[in-house]
Amino acid sequence: MDKEFNVLGKRRFSFIMTLLIMIFFYLPIAMLIALSFNSARQGVIWTGFTLKWYSVLFRDDEIWRAFLNTVIIALTSSTVATAIGVLSAIGIYWHNFRLKRYFQALIYTPLIVPDILMGVSMLMFFVSLRIQLGLFTIFIAHVTFSISYVILIVIARLEDFDYSIIEAAQDLGASWYQIFFKIIIPMIKPAIIASFLLSITLSIDDFVITFFVAGPGSTTLPLQIYSMIKFGVSPEINALSTLLIGATFIISIFGLRFRKLIFS
Repeated sequence: MDKEFNVLGKRRFSFIMTLLIMIFFYLPIAMLIALSFNSARQGVIWTGFTLKWYSVLFRDDEIWRAFLNTVIIALTSSTVATAIGVLSAIGIYWHNFRLKRYFQALIYTPLIVPDILMGVSMLMFFVSLRIQLGLFTIFIAHVTFSISYVILIVIARLEDFDYSIIEAAQDLGASWYQIFFKIIIPMIKPAIIASFLLSITLSIDDFVITFFVAGPGSTTLPLQIYSMIKFGVSPEINALSTLLIGATFIISIFGLRFRKLIFS
């Protein structure tokens, strides 16, 4: 009886702790969503239900211009970073060369260096080359810090790769072109998709580095939200955040539902 009581007590304690942690994480999000429907412009006191702030949001050209910039940069930088990262990971993992150890150390540099230092260094780099700050410099910056994540994810996948498959394909007369596109790419496809999605997330979420390398007319969504929140948290920001949370939730459900189809 004492043993069963202890097991039951541990389960209750684990359940309570899990519940408290979930409340700690998701209560602020729930409050944000609720306040996006609050008719009051300031404060957290509920004064009535309204969709006015969503109407204001959809009429705000600056927000949607920043959103479009964010989507363009996220998709393009993630595509380029994934392509470069996949090729780099294959080259670094399977080929031995004199500077391999140093290349492996450089992979971790963007992960270790604080964002503010990376932002300042890239700003100085662009200024020294007299490159005008704008969407292009943001694109280059996002590609730079995303490549390391792509390489690490792909290398982790290559560690479970059976190289004898490539040797068997070579014995059967397959060219390197056929080996790359018909064997290597399908085998590491889950890592490619995961690294691409992670790169998109990092690009959309980045604020510090983008703040340093952005120029006039190249505002992204994080920069736009920051400029708006300096004057107080408006319900318009709550409405925008609610839409982003909803989009993230829908994408997550879609990914879970079609995971087997994607990674098959």
